[in-house]
Amino acid sequence: MKKSCSHKMRYHNCVLLCVLFMFSFILNSQVVLENEIKITDFGLHFDGSKVTSGASNTGDNAPYDYFFGRSISAHGDCIKTYGDYVFMTWYRGPKADRHVMLTRYNTLTGTMATIEFPHRHTGYQNKWWIGESHNTIAVAVSPIDGSIHLLYDMHAYSNSRPSDGSLSDDYFRYSYSIAGVASVSDAEFTLDKFVEKPSNPGVYKHLSLNSGRPGYPNEEYSNFSALTYPQFFLNDAGDVFMYMREGGNNNGAYKFSKYDANTSTWSNFTHFNVLNAKNQPGVDYNWGLYGNMKYVDGKIRIGFQRRENKVDKYQYQNGVYYAYSDDQSGASGWKNHQGQSFNLPLYDADFIKVMEPGDYVQTTQIDQVHIVADFDWTVTDNGDVHIISKVKDNQYNVTKYLHTYKPAGATDFITTEDFAGGTSIYTSGDSVFIIGLKNNRVFIQKTEGGTNNFTTVYQATSGKTFDHGRVHINNGKLYYYLMENKSGNAQPLYLQIIDLDIIQEPFRVSLTSPFNDETYNLGETIQISANAVDENGSISKVEFWVNGAFFADDATEPYSVSWTPSVAGTYSLQAIAYNASNETVSSSVITANIQVFDPTDLTGDVYAIKNFVTGKYLHSVGADVVESDNDNNVVSGDKEWEFVKAGNYYNIESKRSDRGILRAAGNPPNDIINTGFGAPREDTDKQFTVIYNSGDGTYQFQTRNGSNYIYHNVNGIIEHIGNTDDRSKWIVESTTLSVNEVDTNPFSAKIFPNPATNSFTVLLNGGNRGTIIINDMLGKIIYQNTMSTNRIDIENNGRFKPGLYLIKVQDDNQRFYHGKLIIK
Repeated sequence: MKKSCSHKMRYHNCVLLCVLFMFSFILNSQVVLENEIKITDFGLHFDGSKVTSGASNTGDNAPYDYFFGRSISAHGDCIKTYGDYVFMTWYRGPKADRHVMLTRYNTLTGTMATIEFPHRHTGYQNKWWIGESHNTIAVAVSPIDGSIHLLYDMHAYSNSRPSDGSLSDDYFRYSYSIAGVASVSDAEFTLDKFVEKPSNPGVYKHLSLNSGRPGYPNEEYSNFSALTYPQFFLNDAGDVFMYMREGGNNNGAYKFSKYDANTSTWSNFTHFNVLNAKNQPGVDYNWGLYGNMKYVDGKIRIGFQRRENKVDKYQYQNGVYYAYSDDQSGASGWKNHQGQSFNLPLYDADFIKVMEPGDYVQTTQIDQVHIVADFDWTVTDNGDVHIISKVKDNQYNVTKYLHTYKPAGATDFITTEDFAGGTSIYTSGDSVFIIGLKNNRVFIQKTEGGTNNFTTVYQATSGKTFDHGRVHINNGKLYYYLMENKSGNAQPLYLQIIDLDIIQEPFRVSLTSPFNDETYNLGETIQISANAVDENGSISKVEFWVNGAFFADDATEPYSVSWTPSVAGTYSLQAIAYNASNETVSSSVITANIQVFDPTDLTGDVYAIKNFVTGKYLHSVGADVVESDNDNNVVSGDKEWEFVKAGNYYNIESKRSDRGILRAAGNPPNDIINTGFGAPREDTDKQFTVIYNSGDGTYQFQTRNGSNYIYHNVNGIIEHIGNTDDRSKWIVESTTLSVNEVDTNPFSAKIFPNPATNSFTVLLNGGNRGTIIINDMLGKIIYQNTMSTNRIDIENNGRFKPGLYLIKVQDDNQRFYHGKLIIK
């Protein structure tokens, strides 16, 4: 009997230990390493000593000395995902090689394809033997047209920096492919798919974003010199954005541009902030910014620390600054964290200040507060904002790590010192991650959005050790691009793919449009759409509620209804999904702002301004405003204008960053000139009243300082006089919505029915044959075929799940059509 009892106890203990072991395994294996892939054995690395700018060439076989930092491969914005692919940029070592490389890894097949470019690492101020860690290679893939884009950090070089002029024709570097290259076969993933520099075969470095594209200049020095820190990001519509910092460390400005996949061109730059800020009223010092611009939780956002050239306790940077835009293009709709609006460019950073890390240390001595490293920020899908920073008191040798966060719906930020620190912070869904290297191996901490409860969820304790790496997160997976901790200036590069165990509720619904806090005009029809899923069953319907009351429902995917508000105001919107068991789940509540349309409010867009009588356009040439026959080739912005609110009036500002706003001059009399001032300015000679003429849809611009009108005289001169005839009338044409050139041989396609269910047709217009590719919104190819005629009928056959798809057709003349298809 005792023996039996002992046996039973041993059995129960064994079971208990097994349960505990299994429980422990589950807790520690929720975040798991799925795969580790060697990309190359030859990633360039600076293995030498930190040297001065005058260091001599020690030869190819010597260690690679450097000026700033040691890292160059697996560094910067160097990794992105597209469909089943991972794209990574790197330089090939050793020191004598230094060629630019682009690798595409296929996560399904495990195969890799790599392109070698002829150009190489530049080195510090074009001294290739001095490594330059800023010379990173940013990469982006357009999910709309499948083109690949590479931007190189030339660290603010110009035609006079370096002073010997050796980079006067190489101060900006951009490489790009033709459309569709991102998803070609490995055998077709080759250098010839990238566009060569015009009249310079074999060169794949362009001096401007639109260089090599028909109708655009190859060089625009004033717009593309002195740029550094390239970054790409995507919005929810699949648009690619790039941004860089213009100018220096304590007088730098972020400016950004959007890629139009339909025309394969980049927009003019929009400046977030302004150079020479102290020239603006109320701003005492120039300032620069160190941080990031990102698209997260449905908005373009920015977070940074400020650097000023002033005498105070801060050695370099101070503060934490954060803002977001309700405009999907980022051109307008900017607000600080309290929801207060401001126009671009921003002059005074204090308007968007969140907190001051320097308040958490004791010293008040000059240059004793060091705030440089370990700053980053993110926003969850729920809208929780998280910011991390580090501050060091040099006088008392005290370092503090700070976590500043604002839960969704809260009014104020919370700052805590109960934080272990981290170099970068990331989001996937409603979870927040600190990801980095600890003891040279991957280390991950996690908390839920809006909290400070960081716990370790992954720590590699065996395997390879790594020197540094870059993180990219997509669809709940971590793609960690790493350089192994080896020796020499050619070291192995690896990709680790780690499942972050982001668990979604099996029954869920979310609003996909409109975006939260967007503004619409009264009478405008708005599509309210939702995504609803029940992984254990089916969705019977989705209800849409407005201001807490039922509005309409839809029982078929994609779930969407049309709403036309009849009263201006702020509305709350919510979706409620029903499954087959009549259970319900609700989405988060968002707001939509409905305003009365004011035709005189032209803010928030960019325009070409054409005279009603002559058809000539306003053209900015230096300080002069002259007539132009057309609005073509407005890449430099000298025929594009913005209207900026200035008090009760408007400034009319040239998109050329060096031109400024219009002035109604008195000397010489009646002259209209450009100024060096940026908007908003309330000087009476720089303010205009916008008058809308409903009869013919034209505008007049009346000066405040003399009640004159901008007028196109019979002698061709643009001036301001009292005449109110038709020559004082102007037509404003949106350059962001209109097409500047008319194609005499148009190529397009018609897709019908759209939305479709079981089948649909693609009919070409202007072409007889072509190749058709259909991608889902993650970039994965769902359908590909060759059209032998101008029509193709496509059966679903379960191939297309309900949702939005991107259609690309290329005809025999290399013309492209891009369209969208909805499958119900």
